[in-house]
Amino acid sequence: MDQLTRIAIYAIPVIIAITLHEAAHGYVARHYGDDTAEKAGRVTLNPLKHIDLFGTILLPAFLLFTKAGFLFGWAKPVPVNFSALRHPKRDMIWVAAAGPAMNILLALLSAIGLAVLLFAGKGAPGWLPALLWSSVEINLVLAVLNLWPIPPLDGSKIAVGLLPPALAVPLWRASRYGMVFLVAIFIAAPLLGIDVFGWMIGKPVAFIERGILSVLRTGAT
Repeated sequence: MDQLTRIAIYAIPVIIAITLHEAAHGYVARHYGDDTAEKAGRVTLNPLKHIDLFGTILLPAFLLFTKAGFLFGWAKPVPVNFSALRHPKRDMIWVAAAGPAMNILLALLSAIGLAVLLFAGKGAPGWLPALLWSSVEINLVLAVLNLWPIPPLDGSKIAVGLLPPALAVPLWRASRYGMVFLVAIFIAAPLLGIDVFGWMIGKPVAFIERGILSVLRTGAT
């Protein structure tokens, strides 16, 4: 398999995953009364509207080429005015959950695609199973990562919508320091020898992947 094919096997699922993740936020926000994302042109399946040069392209490419052992990145966040939602505290849960839910759906569809290949995939190109499995991995990573209740991740907004005001308000205020949290977790901690990524994301994703592989193997036999 040549280098260009290897890049495509990761790049295509990443672009699809982040595009549909962000678009899902915009579609659900519009459904619940906030048209901020629509006015910004972000309620779209056009990946160019969602791609962040560093977070979507340069950083994942760097991690891939340096064989860092994990793939990490982000897209341009879809702008959401939570106060414009019809029921802000309740509706923000659905808006925030839409992104991870889309990634779970994409991972499931990719796993189903792999199952179909096992049963009727004779003659399929050799890179297709790798592409589908890459999609499973990438979407699971995005889903698990974003469900953690750490600002500015989607999980923090879900938590704000679920928690009582005494806990929700401090968490909401902490979102202004979101990038500091991410830098501390994913850059500073590894430099100190703390494998936060492996504990928070790697182990849960590996557990789910083992379950998927077990089902695929059982189906194949």
